[in-house]
Amino acid sequence: MKYRASHRFASTSARKARLVIDLIRNKSANEALEILQFVNNRPGVMIDKVLRSAIANAGLDADPEELKIESARVDEGPTWPLRWMPGPRGRAMPIRKRTSHIIIELSDDKEEKVEKEE
Repeated sequence: MKYRASHRFASTSARKARLVIDLIRNKSANEALEILQFVNNRPGVMIDKVLRSAIANAGLDADPEELKIESARVDEGPTWPLRWMPGPRGRAMPIRKRTSHIIIELSDDKEEKVEKEE
């Protein structure tokens, strides 16, 4: 069965978060938590919270030891032009506040074992 968690409108750029998400893709949930424990940047903390949320969504249905990250992706969210700064030749340039959507899906192997037996 699949278990999903997401963090929408995370206040980090998608490019920075993708560097961290690439470290944990296709790993077991416990191994990914260990990796994220030693990642020292802001998107790492956000991704760690999303992964823990996905594990909690599995609840009592699945054994946390058997959960595996099936898909982990970071999409770009909206850009907020909140303020302006001076640009060349007296022009105004927007300060872009980038956001992203972090989505993690976990699966356990029970579903795959049942399909193989049939």
